[in-house]
Amino acid sequence: MNAMMPRAPKLKKILGPSFVLLGLGLGSGELILWPYLTAHWGLGILWGALLGISFQFFLNMEIERWALVKGESVFVGLTRKFGSAVAGWFIFSTLIPWMWPGIIMSSAVLMSEIFGGNTAILTIIMLFSIGALLTLGPVIYKTEEAIQKWLIILGVPIITAVALGLSRGADWGALFLGLAGRGEGYSWLPKSIPFLSFLAAFAYSGAGGNLNLAQSFYIKEKGYGMGKYGSKMNSILTGKKEEIKLEGKTFALNATNLKRFEKWWKVINLEHGLVFWLTGFLTIAMLALLSYVTVHGSGIEEEGIGFLLEEAKVIGIRTLPIVGSLFLLIAGLMLFSTQLSVMDASSRIMSENLVLWDREKFKLKNLAKFYYVFLWVEILLSVAIVLLGLNQPLILVMAGAGLNAVAMLVYLILMLWLNLSELPKELRPKWGRVTIMLLEIGFFSVFCFLTLRDLIG
Repeated sequence: MNAMMPRAPKLKKILGPSFVLLGLGLGSGELILWPYLTAHWGLGILWGALLGISFQFFLNMEIERWALVKGESVFVGLTRKFGSAVAGWFIFSTLIPWMWPGIIMSSAVLMSEIFGGNTAILTIIMLFSIGALLTLGPVIYKTEEAIQKWLIILGVPIITAVALGLSRGADWGALFLGLAGRGEGYSWLPKSIPFLSFLAAFAYSGAGGNLNLAQSFYIKEKGYGMGKYGSKMNSILTGKKEEIKLEGKTFALNATNLKRFEKWWKVINLEHGLVFWLTGFLTIAMLALLSYVTVHGSGIEEEGIGFLLEEAKVIGIRTLPIVGSLFLLIAGLMLFSTQLSVMDASSRIMSENLVLWDREKFKLKNLAKFYYVFLWVEILLSVAIVLLGLNQPLILVMAGAGLNAVAMLVYLILMLWLNLSELPKELRPKWGRVTIMLLEIGFFSVFCFLTLRDLIG
């Protein structure tokens, strides 16, 4: 069904979805994996973070392109194009990588360092708190956006200020050399770094895994382009009832609509570039720099996220003890908010794909109920993993990241195929973006192969 493409507003009116997607990455790649790699191998690997988040920028824009034009999630388009088996794949490849509670367990470790308490019990309390927040918020997206936006606005400047205060000229020199692939005694990658560790950090330079595809949900929720005509996900307990529809509307290819699309395309690229790409990379760089100036070369033998606790101690010694505690608090809250966004995005993905998988058996009118079933199944699985005694957060994060890298490779291919074959010629990605997407497919293929070879070997 065709409708008029709405007029594109100014940038400040559409800020939001990129904060959510950035928040999905803050607790994994930005706060844990890249600083962990820097603590052990220095800043020479930072080129991977810049390349990884740049790749994700272009990938995310292709996801946004579909939702902007069609007013529906990419899962609707992918299922229409490739059949219901794709929906089954997305349920499996979302649940398995994201059921591991490494992120929230990391938050609990940091919080217990500040306030005391048993890490396992605190992890379980946090998991149930996330369930309550997502169940009781009237409009789920608004709850999530507000939490992520304020944590990023308040937390990132504080982390940046601490990194700037503790670093010196030589540290900045090492950072810029690292962006060019030059490390301390190596180029591009040190021989001793496990491919899984690098692939995990690369995949989490931003959101990672199937969660990038959730950006199309947030386009609808915010009313970008043809998303204006879509429906929102409301709480079944406190939200108002709204007609649920998965298929969107598109617009007629006339001069007015094409001109409006071009304006939308420019403003959403700018929004995503400023919030996701620029803010995201600066956050990675500042956290890596902070790790470098505090614990790298200090003979640290801490495994897992113990290096973050060492960082906080050094920050407290070199500034004031309260600054070290503030760093842990901000990191802990960011990790908590990341887990919240992960559970929201993954539950959205799985519930919508369940309906797309079999519409006769899983009725569209029950979409919100399916969302909460998946949400609480994830929470209970995470609690079970904690109770089983799997208490190494970093190992859980890396295991999930490795699986997510494979998931990303699959949908990189499907997403490019979808946009090139199903969108009108005037709205398809140009050759420059197609080339970048092909480079991404090649890069992920090579590193997934090297990781598999490394693990088998």
